Amino acid sequence: MEKVHQKEAFGLAAKDNSGVLSPFRFTRRETGEKDVRFKVLFCGICHSDLHMVKNEWGMSTYPLVPGHEIVGVVTEVGAKVTKFKTGEKVGVGCLVSSCGSCDSCTEGMENYCPKSIQTYGFKYYDDTITYGGYSDHMVCDEGFIIRIPDNLPLDAAAPLLCAGITVYSPMKYHGLDKPGMHIGVVGLGGLGHVGVKFAKAMGTKVTVISTSERKRDEAINRLGADAFLVSRDPKQIKDAMGTMDGIIDTVSATHSLLLLLGLLKHKGKLVMVGAPEKPLELPVMPLIFERKMVMGSMIGGIKETQEMIDMAGKHNITADIELISADYVNTAMERLEKADVRYRFVIDVANTLKPNPNL
Repeated sequence: MEKVHQKEAFGLAAKDNSGVLSPFRFTRRETGEKDVRFKVLFCGICHSDLHMVKNEWGMSTYPLVPGHEIVGVVTEVGAKVTKFKTGEKVGVGCLVSSCGSCDSCTEGMENYCPKSIQTYGFKYYDDTITYGGYSDHMVCDEGFIIRIPDNLPLDAAAPLLCAGITVYSPMKYHGLDKPGMHIGVVGLGGLGHVGVKFAKAMGTKVTVISTSERKRDEAINRLGADAFLVSRDPKQIKDAMGTMDGIIDTVSATHSLLLLLGLLKHKGKLVMVGAPEKPLELPVMPLIFERKMVMGSMIGGIKETQEMIDMAGKHNITADIELISADYVNTAMERLEKADVRYRFVIDVANTLKPNPNL
């Protein structure tokens, strides 16, 4: 195909660590032989976007265009692209490249590649900085593009590209996806509510573990959990001790691991997917005497992400979202910091992100 020059793009960027995003013009690279270019229709707001915008992890570079829950429609493909064609529904999650040759990559776990390149805020091969999905279009190597099932609404499917794979991957990898197993989900937020949906679709018994009684009705009657456990109620905890095969811990605040380890059966697995800012205390005795395990997990590889989204299509799994306009993003960030969302903000990019002629 004819070579396409760099194309102007428009989006929202943080210019410093104040937490404020503002209109920003930039360029996307030309469409390479193996590249897919797509119009962004929707982009989810992940809590990590907030951390990155404010440089709370000490790794942000500005200007920074966030967004790694990106969905849209293909507008152009490179000459050697074989998997996608124009008009198809696609998405990009947290990664846009990896080395392709390390052990992690050859095992289909590009997310653990030491040379992986994340969707925004990372240096690409041409020394440019990657820009995310708070923008009008994306260009990405076809190997990191995810096909979205036709039956899934794009706005509610977008968060699955981060939140969905974050809970799906550890359940599959650690064998916590077997029908009849008892799985605990700690926290009922952006990650937790999707975790409940996938665990139920896998045929497991699901117990939501929360600090407050107020989410019981939501967990059981709306999301379909089998049980609800208030972690501050000693009697409830005592009755549930040693009953769970695995626990997916989505909480990013400081909390006790001893209580959660007590809920596990012999050889039970506690998987951490939330990221507390301060170190947690790890009790060793339950690990030694009952061979219980604590491990972490971060998103998933590309093949696994495609499997996740295909399962979501089969079982009609989507995130519960609040659709917002682009000019509401700064307010959404403020609300997200207060956990004032049920359960994921999604930006209506195509209909509300309009180029500013004065820039």
